[in-house]
Amino acid sequence: MGDFVGAALGFPAVLFSFMLVVVIAYWVLVLLGGLGLDLPDEFLSGIGMRGLPAGVALSLMVAIAWFVSLAGVVLVDGTPARIAVLLVALLAAWSLTRLLALPFRRFLPPIAAPSRNDFVGRMCVIRTGRVGRDFGQAEVTAEDGSSAVVQVRQTGEDDLRAGSSALIFDYDPEGEFFWVMPYEMH
Repeated sequence: MGDFVGAALGFPAVLFSFMLVVVIAYWVLVLLGGLGLDLPDEFLSGIGMRGLPAGVALSLMVAIAWFVSLAGVVLVDGTPARIAVLLVALLAAWSLTRLLALPFRRFLPPIAAPSRNDFVGRMCVIRTGRVGRDFGQAEVTAEDGSSAVVQVRQTGEDDLRAGSSALIFDYDPEGEFFWVMPYEMH
């Protein structure tokens, strides 16, 4: 057991040992319901991990890098060789995780890109003095809590003024505006 701890605390395995403890703590918290799996996936798509959740990809990379560096600590001596082990561990972690991500792409549903049509069916608050067939703006809140000021139009002659509520019922891609109608929540 002493040899294992010595190898785990030797350079470069010690770098990944700490990260592995963090990964294990993360997954324990996920299993206990203390954390969600909502890590941003955007930065991983640039390094070939598209289609694999970021938490899973990072966990795999840390585990593989730790194992390779642990084996390297046991097999080689000397600082130059151990720096090479660090580079091999990083390369192995990236390439094996990328290889493991390939089959998962078929099983995981693609993430739909945000669209203006996502606002259709949502409530908005008029922000201009009036809304007509040719003019108007409203503030709408997206599902993630962010808000946007959008161009709106109405088909009728309803009294839509600043502060009134409206329902977005359609999007006109040619004019790049939303069709709204009055809607009062009770």
